[in-house]
Amino acid sequence: MNQTELHTLGIDIGSTTVKIAVLDSNNDVLFSDYERHFANIQETLSDLLGRAIYKLGQIKVSPMITGSGGLTLAKHLGVPFVQEVVAVSTALQDYAPQTDVAIELGGEDAKIIYFENGNIEQRMNGICAGGTGSFIDQMASLLQTDATGLNEYAKNYKALYTIAARCGVFAKTDIQPLINDGATKEDLSASIFQAVVNQTISGLACGKPIRGHVAFLGGPLHFLSELKTAFIRTLKLDDEHIITPDNSHLFAAIGSALNLADVDTVLLGGWWTDFGPFFYETLENRLESQVLGASDMQVSVSIPLVADHPALYGAAEVGLRKFIDNPLTFITDKA
Repeated sequence: MNQTELHTLGIDIGSTTVKIAVLDSNNDVLFSDYERHFANIQETLSDLLGRAIYKLGQIKVSPMITGSGGLTLAKHLGVPFVQEVVAVSTALQDYAPQTDVAIELGGEDAKIIYFENGNIEQRMNGICAGGTGSFIDQMASLLQTDATGLNEYAKNYKALYTIAARCGVFAKTDIQPLINDGATKEDLSASIFQAVVNQTISGLACGKPIRGHVAFLGGPLHFLSELKTAFIRTLKLDDEHIITPDNSHLFAAIGSALNLADVDTVLLGGWWTDFGPFFYETLENRLESQVLGASDMQVSVSIPLVADHPALYGAAEVGLRKFIDNPLTFITDKA
């Protein structure tokens, strides 16, 4: 890879996930990844940057941050920030300029973006996470599965029930009697997805038509095929008017990279070391509690400086995380 070529690094800090995308000078995605942060934003970003270094090596990048949780981090790192609606709109204009309406679902937010005669109108949910990825996770727990499990169940549904999606409490009130009456998990799963569709259309569109070419963006719509199918069924869209980009869950990160504000660059490997203290502390805690099973046992993690070979940072991180996830695979019993 050309080490002197300028690359752009888009970072999307969402309410539940961190996404990154590295683009080349032709706006082609060289590397992208997506990870839940569980409120550990800097650790998760460190993890993703390490993976990028491992794959791409020492490259120059010009970073840009977006997302509901990105402004504070952008100020801390001195990195330019772009509003999420601008980032998503830029990515759509580049990859799917025919888009008339974009529906984007995230971990705790839902948006509808209208593109009309050069104007952009965004409608977004308020403080309640009803009808979002978090809502789906809550409902999945009631059925003793996860979001992926809901998706598998929904593929074989026979009937749909009315479930409130504006609030998780109301939804549980609707679902529990259905469970008690013997409703199948297949029907309940499809009904939960349909409730998300109804909440998005009624709560955000508020009667404004969703028509033309419709793009489906965000993690839940990317990973949950039956949720997207429920939207398509309800909106009565044909194949010509359905837009499902390959990297639909990363569009804000890609769009932030496309919104290059200046040409200030950093070395990807060098920038990653700024997250070193968070990375070391997290690894030490996990080694002590999860691997060794004793929080009172002291562990020290150190990674030597390898400025000439920064890709080794990524390799070290990948190896350590594999060890933490399954340490027994690295242990042999020799007589």
